[in-house]
Amino acid sequence: MPKLLLLLLAFSLLISCRNTHPERAAAADSIPDRKWWKEAIVYQLYPRSFKDNDGDGIGDLKGIISKLDYIKSLGVNVVWLNPIYSSPNDDNGYDISDYRNIMKEFGTLADFDELLKEMHARGLKLVMDLVVNHSSDEHAWFQQSRSARDNPYRNYYHWWNAERGKPTPRWSFFDVNSDAWKYDYPISIGKTQKYGRRYMTS
Repeated sequence: MPKLLLLLLAFSLLISCRNTHPERAAAADSIPDRKWWKEAIVYQLYPRSFKDNDGDGIGDLKGIISKLDYIKSLGVNVVWLNPIYSSPNDDNGYDISDYRNIMKEFGTLADFDELLKEMHARGLKLVMDLVVNHSSDEHAWFQQSRSARDNPYRNYYHWWNAERGKPTPRWSFFDVNSDAWKYDYPISIGKTQKYGRRYMTS
């Protein structure tokens, strides 16, 4: 245990000297082809539990803005923000219904613009947690996709036609029945009925 403490102390001193020595800092800044995203110190921020500004028990963008000086004081360069997009919140905000808007619990687009402005004023970069491998079933593209088999958005999602039989089961920690598929309700198109199966991501 004493050896571990000594090692941690030595590491802390090394970092402290590196950050306070102007010649070394200048030399590091002159490295050719240096990429900020390779060496940045990132602070992951889950907005729902970070800072509640309006007293509703849910963290929000204005709460984050109020703590930017604190975040900057930690020595970080980048804030990684978990999803704040519009969502029915069935999957902790990862089920996005509108990528062009903010979940009401977190604030507004104006709040986001202010957050970005205040971060840049402090030399902080922002990385948005962008979920593109699935969406909410309330997303406009999914609503279009399920409306007809020949809809232009049909192939935006993975469908399995019911007449092909039951898909091959696949195992997952999140799928105790090893069946990631769910029947979609019949969709009326004129006088015909179209049936499909909707893929449910886990």
